[in-house]
Amino acid sequence: MRRLPLCVVGGGSIGQRHINCAQASSTVDLTAVVDSNSDRRAELAARGLKVVASLDDVPSSTRAAIVATPTQNHAATATACLDRGLATLVEKPVTETVQEAKALCRRADDLGVPLFTGYHRRCHPFVAEARARLIVLGELVAVQGIWCLRKHDSYFDEPWRKVTGAGPILTNLSHEIDLMQYFAGPITEVTAICSHAARGLAVEDTAALSFRFANGALGNFMLSDSGASPWAFEAATGENPAIAVRGGDPMRFVGTEGAMGFPSLTIWGGADETQTDWRFPLVQMAAPNLPRVDGIAAQLERFVAAAGGAADDVLATGQDGLETMKVLDAVQRAAVSGRTEQVTL
Repeated sequence: MRRLPLCVVGGGSIGQRHINCAQASSTVDLTAVVDSNSDRRAELAARGLKVVASLDDVPSSTRAAIVATPTQNHAATATACLDRGLATLVEKPVTETVQEAKALCRRADDLGVPLFTGYHRRCHPFVAEARARLIVLGELVAVQGIWCLRKHDSYFDEPWRKVTGAGPILTNLSHEIDLMQYFAGPITEVTAICSHAARGLAVEDTAALSFRFANGALGNFMLSDSGASPWAFEAATGENPAIAVRGGDPMRFVGTEGAMGFPSLTIWGGADETQTDWRFPLVQMAAPNLPRVDGIAAQLERFVAAAGGAADDVLATGQDGLETMKVLDAVQRAAVSGRTEQVTL
């Protein structure tokens, strides 16, 4: 099988994970790492990587790109990749604003170049199993989630992480919104309260959110990158080597016939369909034993196939990234207005 010539744009923390996966893949030829920071280029070059300062310097054989720059640069960088005909996967969020996301998706469509968003959590086997098991819960009525992890102080040494576009709403809630919509369908309206009190930065450090889904279900979510807790996707799954494993389901789904914790996939339901009301004890159903994978590596293999023309119904498209941005935009508008805000069509 011919390897896909691919470059990674951005050699920061998430870029490093993409670089490592590309180097380990038998289906990828890592043609270059693009980074404008001279010190970082020197560090990467010392590891034997081909490093360049600009997309203009990427080898002409390159056919695909992964964009892992700061969020504020996603739109311009991804557009430049598309204009070069490179199948492009952009780290989440796909852009900083809805307007940028719409323009990026239009550009990809006009050029006929594949565009994907880096919601790699979709690629875990337990995510596919969760979608399949939701049907046993009956009609979905409620979704509850939490992501609360205290980021280390040096995380904010990077100036871009202190300014608009870098708070936990765009950086961390983005993943959660994609998963919630992947599981429960479109979110149509949002209320939000945000706080800057813990860190005192321009970006929020804590947010409390409520949602309405198109199917009638309601949801809420607690978000903080300043509070220490065991409840977050990464802490439950161990998928990010930089975050300690602590366990505990950070997301729950409640239906008319039962409930499920995620990602454990533990289900609570009636002994039969007549015993689900509060007069009867619910029965705990064991979760399946599923293989664990590196979500970013699994996403990369799917991206390689999709860049070659294969159909894929798991990867998040550019349009999926736009739909998530619309919800995040509503969250930000609601935090300012103090009112319930509709998700724009």
